[in-house]
Amino acid sequence: MTYLVSLFLFGLVLGLVAVASNPAPYFAALGLVVAAGVGCGVLVGHGGSFLSLVLFLIYLGGMLVVFAYSAALAAEPFPESWGDRSVLGYVLAYFVGVSVTAG
Repeated sequence: MTYLVSLFLFGLVLGLVAVASNPAPYFAALGLVVAAGVGCGVLVGHGGSFLSLVLFLIYLGGMLVVFAYSAALAAEPFPESWGDRSVLGYVLAYFVGVSVTAG
């Protein structure tokens, strides 16, 4: 169980780095959904199954509508993805920052 919660925590950090490093709202919304899903998985791992279900449903019902609307307003023909050099630089910088902060 400890390994599963550790995997969920790693996925949470990965999702948050994906949100923080990406300028395109399409991929940032995907990162937020991943971060919310694994964050709820962490809550389930600690025994809060009903709380995590309510949190996930509220998030998907309310906040994702706002991100879908902003993605529609900021539609780009060629959005920057996670493979671009500038975005990869941000990803590496955020991972170094998390590594230094964590220890």
